[in-house]
Amino acid sequence: MATKPKVSKIGGWREEALGRMRELILEADPEISEERKWKKPSNPSGVPVWSRHGIICTGEVYKDYIKLSFMKGAHIEDPSGLFNAGLGGGMRRAIDIREGDKIDARAFKALVKAAVAENADS
Repeated sequence: MATKPKVSKIGGWREEALGRMRELILEADPEISEERKWKKPSNPSGVPVWSRHGIICTGEVYKDYIKLSFMKGAHIEDPSGLFNAGLGGGMRRAIDIREGDKIDARAFKALVKAAVAENADS
């Protein structure tokens, strides 16, 4: 089995947290593909984008947090209340993760599976 590439080269807790979320995304559905988009001088490695039947979510890195933006998050049930950003938007919802935050792995994987199902139904 090939070694998975690192999510980014940012180091520290943000790289670790984004890497953990990446693992959970791929565990939720092994058919999910991953690519890098939107490379620019301020973000030379680009933004990780996970897709199946369309974009599921993106993983953006900021100074104090990472943001997982679900493209059709407004259409996905979130009984565990993981979405904590973009709640007023018409389509997207996001999860902002700050240093020390704990994310319920089972609830997160359920959210990813629901996003895949939503994409398949659209």
